[in-house]
Amino acid sequence: MPRIILTLAVLAVVIGGPASAQEPRTARSSRIVTPPTVDGRLDEAAWKEGSPLTGFVQRDPAEGAAATERTEVRFLTDGEALYIGAWMFDRDAAGIVPGERLRDVTLSNSDYFAVILDTYHDRQNGFVFATTPAGVEYDGQVVREGEGGGVFQQGQTRAQAGSAGGFNLNWDASWKVATSRDSLGWYAEFRIPFSTLRYGSAKIQNWGLNIARSVRRRNEESFWSTIPRQYSLYRLSRAGVLEGLEVPSQRIATVSPYVLSSAVKNFAAGLGAEYPIEVGIDAKFGLTPSLTLDATYNTDFAQVEVDEQRTNLTRFPLFFPEKRPFFLENAGVFSAGTPQAVELFFSRRVGIDSLGSPVPILGGGRLTGKVGGFNVGAMQLFTESVAGRQPANSYSVGRASREWGRSRIGLMAVQRIATGDGGDHNRTFGADGRIALNEPLSIDWWAAKTETPGRSGRDGAYSVRFGHQTRVWNNSVRFTQVGEDFNPEVGFVSRTGYRYYDVSLFRTVPVHSKVWRFWQPHLNYRGYFGFDNQIQSEQVHVDLGESEFTGGGRIGPELNLFREGLIAPFQIARNVVLPAGKYRWTSLGWDFSTNPSAPVSLLTRIEAGGFYNGTRYSGTATLTVREAALTGSLLLDYNDVHLDQGDFVRSLIGVRLGYFFTPRIFVQSLVQYSNQAQVFSANVRFGWLSTAGTGLFIVLNDAEDGPGIFDWTKPLTRSFVVKFSKQFGTGG
Repeated sequence: MPRIILTLAVLAVVIGGPASAQEPRTARSSRIVTPPTVDGRLDEAAWKEGSPLTGFVQRDPAEGAAATERTEVRFLTDGEALYIGAWMFDRDAAGIVPGERLRDVTLSNSDYFAVILDTYHDRQNGFVFATTPAGVEYDGQVVREGEGGGVFQQGQTRAQAGSAGGFNLNWDASWKVATSRDSLGWYAEFRIPFSTLRYGSAKIQNWGLNIARSVRRRNEESFWSTIPRQYSLYRLSRAGVLEGLEVPSQRIATVSPYVLSSAVKNFAAGLGAEYPIEVGIDAKFGLTPSLTLDATYNTDFAQVEVDEQRTNLTRFPLFFPEKRPFFLENAGVFSAGTPQAVELFFSRRVGIDSLGSPVPILGGGRLTGKVGGFNVGAMQLFTESVAGRQPANSYSVGRASREWGRSRIGLMAVQRIATGDGGDHNRTFGADGRIALNEPLSIDWWAAKTETPGRSGRDGAYSVRFGHQTRVWNNSVRFTQVGEDFNPEVGFVSRTGYRYYDVSLFRTVPVHSKVWRFWQPHLNYRGYFGFDNQIQSEQVHVDLGESEFTGGGRIGPELNLFREGLIAPFQIARNVVLPAGKYRWTSLGWDFSTNPSAPVSLLTRIEAGGFYNGTRYSGTATLTVREAALTGSLLLDYNDVHLDQGDFVRSLIGVRLGYFFTPRIFVQSLVQYSNQAQVFSANVRFGWLSTAGTGLFIVLNDAEDGPGIFDWTKPLTRSFVVKFSKQFGTGG
């Protein structure tokens, strides 16, 4: 079956032709002496000196047509910072959708204005700065045009958006933005210090530039430099040019100390109250304008965010994005491999043990940036020992890559050595690259080998992926092999000892209707097989009815066919163990969501059918309410499973509330109950953000043992945490 599907997929990826070339648009910034005040009003005389950029073109819904509303953008510089002024005129100003007052909010749920700066002009990597009428700060780093991962953006379907690697939303820079509104539209004013950015050594430079604007009520997205429907703002090879920009030869120098005080009591372990105080510091130094050294002492592990405890019925672990500030700048430099199968370096594994508990990082440093035409990264970290869990370790990482247009090649080496035992180590060596045959067609590949004492069998891994993307097709075919002795201890791998086949055919058909926007039928096959050719896991996903409404909602019936081969018993619930063997089943699913930018929106999924040797009926619903500065959501997640070995129900109910006094001052809470863990938990946090993600955080956590949602028998843990961090110096 995999061989037949692979043959069909290879034929599918040659459908369509290459995109036409375009001459890049050009812009210039005006030099000023007196900088404007960043208040969002754009009424200073300095703004009259700038030449307006106009002529925005729709990417969606009417690709290639002129934008329905007029936009003017001006660039100024005073030698210390880049100033951006944007006039978003709107003939129906009452219809502007301001969105939530949340930093790094999902842009596609509101009107927005965004700029991408390709400061090295390599047409691959860049910095994104964006805002909404609510005046939020949104920033991130783009790597390799966002391919291989990223966050969901307007215009990216679920099949196109990835989960890691291509866009680092957690990177927070030092910059300012302010907005205002009147009867003619809304306005945005940016101040981006040059010390926040990284660029080459020349005094006069050309940067890649593109600008996007969204009119949410029309689901319209337009660009200054034309972008075809299948791509997003990240497509830097399609960007224009900001010419003749005079930049200072300054180097960043910042220190960000933190102090954290808490009161913690673990009732479940019978321990008394503890009142630890922690201090630490992160520092950032620019060795050159394009090469940055990060250093850390007592890396902060305080996670002031909390996520829903989703019910997990899979056999494989979940991995979460990196949010520790020390690791964030140029995080993509260290990314090799393909996140969908294996990522050769995954920093979340450094300082986290196999059970997900933190392991203290004593300190270390990382060097990232550009040297000549190479992207380089080097890191050295030291962790403490944790009695009974993990010895002290030294981690060393080296990475270098080079790009030629949209093609690239890279090399990586990773080493872990237990500092208390010279015989305990692991080394990983890898190479990866891309061959861009033309814009629609590309070949991505990687290969790696590990060395670990006691493992001498198949300790290699490799992968190759053919991708094809046009306005109407997004197809790919991938093969990956990971040996049973492959051991990327500081990388990400969901399993070892398999051959993996992945084929995806995705078609987008524009529908010119007042109700429907797109019809998006698609087919996906994924299969894991052992080296004995025995099935490990296999899924065929068929969705011939997925459609998107004009307002942004979606609907999609689907058919899923599964095969699982358990080589060992699997405990799926507290008192239910599935025996080893082969299983085959079919299920039907139904997705439905309303306009996510509306004051009230609903996201649901229903699934029913077989499940291993029995049946499963499941449903998930999230109801979200947005009103000015107040947001709230109700989550319901329910699984009713009937197996030959026993029946069980897994459910989760959660309520999330947030009030945003300003985009930087907020109170958020999450209360939830999981019958799987039999735990009722509550999290309340207050945040007063300063620059680059620093500031004051006050967090209260409480967990109660609860056989039932209203039946709490005893407290499990309680904690009260106060954390304050501040950035000193120049830059971001």
